[in-house]
Amino acid sequence: MWQLYQFPLCPFSRKVRLMLGEKGVAHELVRESPWLKRDEFIDLNPAGQTPVLVEESRGIVLIDSSAISEYFEETIDKAPMIPGTAANRAEVRRLVAWFDGRLHGEVVGPLLEERMRKRLVQRDPPDTRVLREAMKIANSHLDYIDYLLDHRRWLAGPVLSLADLTAAAHLSVADYLGGIDWRGHKQTTDWYAVMKSRPTFRPLLAERMEVIAPPAHYDKVDFF
Repeated sequence: MWQLYQFPLCPFSRKVRLMLGEKGVAHELVRESPWLKRDEFIDLNPAGQTPVLVEESRGIVLIDSSAISEYFEETIDKAPMIPGTAANRAEVRRLVAWFDGRLHGEVVGPLLEERMRKRLVQRDPPDTRVLREAMKIANSHLDYIDYLLDHRRWLAGPVLSLADLTAAAHLSVADYLGGIDWRGHKQTTDWYAVMKSRPTFRPLLAERMEVIAPPAHYDKVDFF
């Protein structure tokens, strides 16, 4: 069976978990705290980052959330997550890169650093200036998602895709850390409510980090 080395609040791990769930790939979770830099984990991935997916019996080690997602898109026909024409597939990949790069770099990464890593690892207080800026930028990302959903049923087109899984994975972590103000974003909240209701998403919402508790609305589909 596949073993997924992951950290509960790693959005890239969550992206892969959603992909595996939608594809129906059996796997077991192995919790990995990247900052510990365990020798055994560094041997799997010299970059020391989650997620890493291992099938020991076949000697397969997959690294990087996009590479892992592409592997299962190529090897499992069920539930295509990069569907459609070449142009459609290019749009899915563009949005995946946007959310993995911009949304993570500007919002999710800073929130993780200030509200999780500093607290659990460094025992330092968060920088409130950084938090305010990340939350401000988060609002502009929600505006962009609103715009996409004004023109499409799903983020990249008419059907659910890896773009939706990626955006939802990042937003779920930001939301857990209290960094999202959903008010005034009806298109995005309606879309995210649908994502939260999917069977593959429910296990993510049920998990809790030690010491850090999410907002009361975090696991509620209707946000109330």
